[in-house]
Amino acid sequence: MNEHSWLKVWREGFAPIISMGALNALAEALRTDDARLIQGGTTTPPPLWCVKDWGVEGACALAYCGWIGDELKSVGEVEEYFARMCFECDNRLEEAAACRFFLNWLDETPRYEMRRLLVAAVEEEINKRVD
Repeated sequence: MNEHSWLKVWREGFAPIISMGALNALAEALRTDDARLIQGGTTTPPPLWCVKDWGVEGACALAYCGWIGDELKSVGEVEEYFARMCFECDNRLEEAAACRFFLNWLDETPRYEMRRLLVAAVEEEINKRVD
């Protein structure tokens, strides 16, 4: 894959399996720069067994979809959602760990640029479903 691999993984792997409510929640978070949208980790607190029943305080873009968009509450529930989405993404793309291209891009791209590019991709998926 190349420097735009994140977009292919988003469009073909993740976007089709994320609920419309989750897409709308993510788009709003990206537009408003919601402080609960984090980079560099899956959730705050981190997805450790000892805090699996704790409430989520922050999440990466993918985990945010499950937490806010699909109304999951605990770190364990959101981590399970995240893992399932990554597994399904990899299966859709028929490549082990294909999800990493999107996830690494999320973590490594400066926040402003990540938000600008991802909100366009999320809105593209929303508009595709509405048409």
